[in-house]
Amino acid sequence: MAVNRYFNDTKAWYAISTYSGYEDKVADSIRQRLDSVEMVGKIFDVIVPKEKQIEIKNGKRRIADKKIFQGYVLVEMILSDETWYIIRNTPGVTGFVGTGTQPTPVSKREIESIKKRMGVEDPKFTVNYEVNEVVSVTDGPFKGFEGTVSDIDNKNGKLKVLISMFGRETAVELDALQVKKIDN
Repeated sequence: MAVNRYFNDTKAWYAISTYSGYEDKVADSIRQRLDSVEMVGKIFDVIVPKEKQIEIKNGKRRIADKKIFQGYVLVEMILSDETWYIIRNTPGVTGFVGTGTQPTPVSKREIESIKKRMGVEDPKFTVNYEVNEVVSVTDGPFKGFEGTVSDIDNKNGKLKVLISMFGRETAVELDALQVKKIDN
C-alpha cells in the first residue's frame, strides 16, 4: 500500500496551474476522470472562476464570461497520493500551487470571495471619466467623432457626450466602453 505523502484527509480547495487557454479543457478532463477512475468521494468539485463583463462589439453591448484567473482551475478534494497523481497527470495541468512540492489549500475566505465574485449576476461598471472631459468615440455610429462629456450615469455605465455635428452640438448617449480619453 502506498504511503500518503501529504497526510491530509480533510476536504479543501486547491489551485491548479494550467496552460493558458486550457482551463475549461482541464476542468472537463478532471470531471471525466472522476467518473472513470472512481474518484467520487475524493474529488468533489472543479471550477474555472469566471465573472460577467460587458463588451462592445460592432456597436452592440453584450455580456461575456471572462476568466478571473487566467491559467488556473480550482479543485475541491481530499489530498492524497491518489488524487494528487490523478490531477497532476491530467493533460494541460502544469502543477499545483503551493510551497515546494506540497500543494497549499486555498483559504475558505478566498474561496467565498471568488464564489461571490462569480455569482454576481449584474456586471459592474467602472466609469473613469469626468464632466467636461474631451473624449473620442471608438465604436458605434459616431466612431471617429470627438466630444465633451456632459453627464455621467455610473449605475448604467453610460455617458452623455456633446458632439459637434452640422455646426451645432448634439447630445449623444454612449456606453462608457465606446469612448476613450484624448491624451493631451
